[in-house]
Amino acid sequence: MIVEQIAGNLAELTDEERAGVHVERVVLPSAALVKRIQRVTTDHGRELGLRLRAAPGPDGDLKDGDILLRDDAGLVAVAVLPTDVLVIAPESVLQMGVTAHALGNRHLQAQFFGADSGYAADVMVVQYDHTVQGWLEQHGVPFDRQERVLPVPFRHAEHTH
Repeated sequence: MIVEQIAGNLAELTDEERAGVHVERVVLPSAALVKRIQRVTTDHGRELGLRLRAAPGPDGDLKDGDILLRDDAGLVAVAVLPTDVLVIAPESVLQMGVTAHALGNRHLQAQFFGADSGYAADVMVVQYDHTVQGWLEQHGVPFDRQERVLPVPFRHAEHTH
C-alpha cells in the first residue's frame, strides 16, 4: 500500500475516537521524518510505502503521532525514537549569547524551548556531540544529556561563506 497524505495526528483524536481503536506503529528515527519517499514497516510487520505529495506538517516533516493510514483494522501512526541531545540552560543572557555564538560557529542546529514547555525552563537543545559537551563543561554552562522525542527533527545546516 502507498500512503500519499497524512490522515491526521493521534493528538487530535478525542478520547472516544481513541477508545477501542487498534494502533499499529511505524517507529522512525528523527532523521527519517524529513523523507517524503520511503518504505516503512509497522510493529505488526505490515509494509507501507510513503510517497507524500503535500507537506504533512507546516514545515513539511512527519511528526510523532502522525496517522499514516486509517482502515478497518485500525490506525497506523508514526512513533519517533528519542534523540540523544544536550539540553543547555544558560544562567544569564550573557552566558546564553556566548554559548549560542560558539555553537553557531560550529553550524549546529539548535531548538529553543520556554519555561512553558516540557523542559519547564528556558533551554537550548542541540544534538549530542562530545566536543560540545566538553566546551559546555569548560565554560561552566549548565546542561543535561537526555534522550528526547523532539517536535522538529534536526536538519543538516546549509552554509556558505
